[in-house]
Amino acid sequence: MSILGNFVWSIADQLRGVYRPHQYGGIILPFTILRRLDCLLEPTRDDVRALSERFDGGALDVQVKRKTGLTFYNTSQYDFARLLEDPEGLRANLIDYISHFSGNIDVFERFGFEAEINRLEEKNRLYLIVARFAEVDLHPDTVSNAAMGDLYEHLIYKFAEASNEEAGEHYTPRDAIRLMVDLLFAEENEALLEPGTIRTIYDPTAGTGGMLSVAEERLLERNKQARLRLYGQEINDLSYAICKSDMIGKGQDVGNIRLGDTLADDKFFDKTFDFCMSNPPYGVDWKASEAAVKEERKKDGPNGRFGPGVPPVSDGQMLFLTHLAHKMRPAHEGGGRAGIVLNGSPLFTGVAESGSSEIRRWLLENDLVDAIIALPTDMFFNTSIGTYIWLLDNAKRSERRGKVQLIDASSMWTKMRKGMGSKRKEVDTAAREQIVKLYDAFAETEQSKILRNSDFGYWTITVERPLRLNFSVSRAASLGDKALAKAFGKDTAPAPFLSVLAGMDEQTYLSQDKFIEAVRKEFAAAGLKLTPAQYRHLAVALGEPDASAEVVTDAKGNPEPDVPKRDTENVPFTYGGNTLGDAGRDEAINAYFDAEVVPHVPGAWIDTKKTKVGYEIPFTRLFYTYAPPRPLAEIDKDLEAQTAKIMGLLREVEK
Repeated sequence: MSILGNFVWSIADQLRGVYRPHQYGGIILPFTILRRLDCLLEPTRDDVRALSERFDGGALDVQVKRKTGLTFYNTSQYDFARLLEDPEGLRANLIDYISHFSGNIDVFERFGFEAEINRLEEKNRLYLIVARFAEVDLHPDTVSNAAMGDLYEHLIYKFAEASNEEAGEHYTPRDAIRLMVDLLFAEENEALLEPGTIRTIYDPTAGTGGMLSVAEERLLERNKQARLRLYGQEINDLSYAICKSDMIGKGQDVGNIRLGDTLADDKFFDKTFDFCMSNPPYGVDWKASEAAVKEERKKDGPNGRFGPGVPPVSDGQMLFLTHLAHKMRPAHEGGGRAGIVLNGSPLFTGVAESGSSEIRRWLLENDLVDAIIALPTDMFFNTSIGTYIWLLDNAKRSERRGKVQLIDASSMWTKMRKGMGSKRKEVDTAAREQIVKLYDAFAETEQSKILRNSDFGYWTITVERPLRLNFSVSRAASLGDKALAKAFGKDTAPAPFLSVLAGMDEQTYLSQDKFIEAVRKEFAAAGLKLTPAQYRHLAVALGEPDASAEVVTDAKGNPEPDVPKRDTENVPFTYGGNTLGDAGRDEAINAYFDAEVVPHVPGAWIDTKKTKVGYEIPFTRLFYTYAPPRPLAEIDKDLEAQTAKIMGLLREVEK
């Protein structure tokens, strides 16, 4: 494919001087699509022209599909060969050609193709470009659908490279897709081999259609009689145009590829699917969709696609995670499976009861997470960070119910001969089979962990320590307006009270009660009066931390918390052998507090009103293996050897 790709890209040599290199893709891509469609339509062109003389509109759509089996057509009298017969009229004829495609072919307007045709004509390049593309045979008999998808992605890569863009923003490497597809299909292997099997698959971030294409290829490799209906939504105009063009060549219903922001406007709001796949952008904010997402969440409530929670606006990955969970075919209809590639943050980001934690909680408590697979670093074109495949399933087989399988596949890769962007590694066939085998086995090994859903839950408890203050009236002169208003009230002039305090003995009290009693007597003698609450506010305002002082209490005699010393602790659901999950809360929390907190912080207590539930998946920690440091003697020996080597080199220099 690189030979064909390089040839097609070499046509851009005709654009030198007229276009800058980063603009080449805007010409090469639409012409490649047009040439592919031209080759696809060639065998049925005469039939369609004849039908167009008798029918139009929807009737023509029906007749063309009935006669040719195609879901698109072109009623123009032109094709590439006839266009070249009239060099003088080429511009007008080419525009006529692209304007006579059926209404579902909207790809050329996404490129602003008519304006580019006019510019090419003005710069005397149009005939040269059309002539070169006419030499390229892109008929499916010559270039298969799979090869055509590779060609599109090769051109996208070259285009992004010339534009200093990230190619990986537009498509996902084939090895990562094949792995995800094989994992998705793993639970339905037998059913997918049945003659006449029909399944649906959906990608809400379809890009150029690579995931959908590979899924279809992998299914047909297993079962030539199977049928996979492909659905996708894409926000980027150019990627959408390429994806739609690729689906046309595969004989898919082009109406199933739709343009739009999936988060703000789900174009398939009324559909669910057998399989779902996605590789959403990492660390990209969803501010443009924020208003629509929050409005939908308010309208649809807890059962909507964003009902479980919303992550920080700085990163929208987890919105796609909950979106896919809602797009799986319901369990009572046979169930669905989803695979999504995410970076590490959705595993643990967010404190208890934050949006991110609540999403994990919803997924785990509803038993939707089937497995999470850690991929090697340097797997994707636009990032070298660690990535993970999340597998979701709403109809798990019995042995997997209530459990999550974690697979560490970070070491299962081969080095690429030539890197592409940040991609230096690939999961080859052997590694892919090894990973799928680990998944199928569903057993505890060094690289596979089986955990209960409740193993990921925890309570965040708030630990308070008693407030201890000493008190002195000498601090009254430095009280601020806020402290004065709290102690004496907004409508009470503080000056008389401060005058009394200024005349008191500057004794330091270690007891709140004794201090208040002393102040009350002085105020009463001066005819001044405060409420019990105001006396406590005044005492706190005149207090300073003192570990030797008595505990400050509230009106009911309960200890007041020392806010700066307030702390939180995460108590695992499983602490002390608890097997009841959140139901065993009090027993597990009390056992943890008695064992882990009380011995170190005497007098501390738990503010039970602030206890929160959280979920996180500590993937790295679960697979961590301790490696003891090297012996000092071994390190010293290496240092001595290096020192001797350096000294030897210095002596050589001196000579």
